[in-house]
Amino acid sequence: MNKNEKIFVAGASGMVGSAIIRKLLSMGYTNLVGSYHSRLPDASIFLSDNIQGGVPDGFKWVQADLTDQSSLKRLFTQEKPAYVFLAAARVGGIQANNSYPAQFIYDNLTIQGNIIHTAYQTGVDRLLFLGSSCIYPKLAPQPMKEAHLLTGLLEPTHAPYAIAKIAGIKMCESYNRQYGTRFMAVMPTNLYGTNDNFDLENSHVLPALMRKFHEAKAAGEDQVIVWGTGAPKREFLHVDDMADACMFVMNLDEKAAADELLSYPKPCFVNVGCGRDHTIRELAEIVRDAVDFEGQILFDVSKPDGTPQKLLDVSRLAGLGWQSTIGLTEGIEQTYQWYLNHL
Repeated sequence: MNKNEKIFVAGASGMVGSAIIRKLLSMGYTNLVGSYHSRLPDASIFLSDNIQGGVPDGFKWVQADLTDQSSLKRLFTQEKPAYVFLAAARVGGIQANNSYPAQFIYDNLTIQGNIIHTAYQTGVDRLLFLGSSCIYPKLAPQPMKEAHLLTGLLEPTHAPYAIAKIAGIKMCESYNRQYGTRFMAVMPTNLYGTNDNFDLENSHVLPALMRKFHEAKAAGEDQVIVWGTGAPKREFLHVDDMADACMFVMNLDEKAAADELLSYPKPCFVNVGCGRDHTIRELAEIVRDAVDFEGQILFDVSKPDGTPQKLLDVSRLAGLGWQSTIGLTEGIEQTYQWYLNHL
């Protein structure tokens, strides 16, 4: 990517969007625009409390309703971004997906459809759509390859969200085929890290566990209850690794590497993960140790487990030259320190 061209990060206030902003700034990109929906984020997302005016040099906040296509078109016409990171989405864990299925499918279809179409209309050079590993069938072979997309039934608890993400992939693919655009996608595994959502009602499993153990320790309790049997296996990737992978994919310029993602019928997306998984029981033990909670872990087997295993085959991205570098124990310890500093 040309460092003089403007870059738009949709959803820059979220965990992934803010990590992408930090990565861009660290690499010397200084023509950045990031969107937020309602409340102007504070400087903590940049990992600094001493930034002049609450934002670093080279970065600009814009308030945007990404579900409103006409206002989004005005924003793109005014800012004229050459590159777009589509990190905006409605996200949540099992409970949130179960409680708000209509919002999950509508909001995600609308946001991504508006941004992809507007990027085409305004001549954006490259767009990167961020999806999710939940696009794969519930009983997909493990580890899951890009070729496993649409080969079986989805996990029902997050099917509306997954269908929206699948539509985003197919929209990028279709615009590339019909209009010759350079719209690519990445499918990350379970993400965690700086600026995560620690709300017990709507967060994913890792930050929810971290908050549960922290509050139990603070209250002097002797046990923490974890949903399910503890047997399902999950893969976890630190959000800073995810941001690094996004930059890697957006900067694929060598013809053979770029053609790997842009030559139909090859998939226009790649899996992003570390290639290793852990049981929920193992995850809970790592989080317990990071928090230094000394009580017991009990499992509520009346609660749903979700998909038995979700491990991504990351060989395609590895073949292009990228691998993760942050280990799970190290990443959880870093995340807990950030949580303590931003309670």
